[in-house]
Order: sequence, then structure tokens, then C-alpha cells
Amino acid sequence: MEGFKDVVATSASICTILQFFTGILVCQKYVRNGTTGDSSPFPFVSGFLSSCIWLRYGFLLQDPSLIVVNTIGASLQLAYVVTFYFYTITKSVVVKQMLAVTAGVVVLLCYTQYDTDMDRTKTHVGFIASLVTILFFAAPLTMLANVLDKKSVDSLPLPLIMATFVCCLQWLIYGYILGDPFIQGNLP
Repeated sequence: MEGFKDVVATSASICTILQFFTGILVCQKYVRNGTTGDSSPFPFVSGFLSSCIWLRYGFLLQDPSLIVVNTIGASLQLAYVVTFYFYTITKSVVVKQMLAVTAGVVVLLCYTQYDTDMDRTKTHVGFIASLVTILFFAAPLTMLANVLDKKSVDSLPLPLIMATFVCCLQWLIYGYILGDPFIQGNLP
């Protein structure tokens, strides 16, 4: 079973890193158009938040797959937020969202550093990571009203949506192997 766990962990990690790279396609569109148009920074901001929290959870579990994937994820998502910032006319929205996310991450890091009950800390961080992941997966849907109004899917990041679905399945299997309800996406 250990060999299968490693295969699933590696597969899920590679898939997730590839999923994170789909943001490049979205950012290329912003650069090509010279604007973010009606797009929201929320998918990238929530991706940054999610990666940061899962990175902390990975360190708490001492899980190399979670650590590597989310270090890369946080770095890429931050780069995408910066790119979005340069091409949007609503810079204040990006700044406000990133300030809120940064404050939340700092509070979480302080909590995990000073809480003496490691099991409780893992449970709390895992629960928060699961909730934020729901936000990350739902973030592309922020453009759904725009899609319905304009009858065009141009504002939806379709590569990101498809990659997210495939990655979810792989992490679900990995979570079952580990017996970790948070990686499975099951909120206790």
C-alpha cells in the first residue's frame, strides 16, 4: 500500500502543479489584451490563501507532497496576483483582498506557532484549509453572472476549472489512503 500511496501522491502533486500553471494561460490573455477586463482577482487570491494554509498543514503533518505542491502553488498564485494587479483598473480591490488574506495567514501562523495541543492545531488548520479550498474551487464561478448576462464564457478560466476537477479526484484518493478527512475534502 505504501507504493500505491507514493504513486498517488506523486500523481496528485504533478497534476496540481500543472493545474497551478494554468494561471499562466489566463495571465497571458491579460497581457495580450492589456487588461483583465471584467475578470476578478479572487481566483488567484483565494488560490494563494489556499496554498498558504495547505502549506502550513503540510508542515504540521510533515507531508513532503503537501509541502512541495503548496510552496509552488503559493509562489505561482502570488505571481498571478501581481500580474493581475498590473493589468486591472481596480487595483484597490486586489490590494484589499491581498491585505485581508495576508492578515489571515499571519493570524493562522501565530496560532499554530503558539498552540500547545498539536492534534487540536492540526484539526483546526485542516478544517480551515478545507473551507478555503471550497472557496478556491468555487472562485471561478464568481464570473458566472457575467457569463449569463453576456451569454459568453470568455471570462471563465476553463483550463483552471478542468484541471481543478482532475486534481480533486486525485487528492480525494490520497486523503483516503492517509485516512485524512481534510485532504479527502470531508469536513467532520
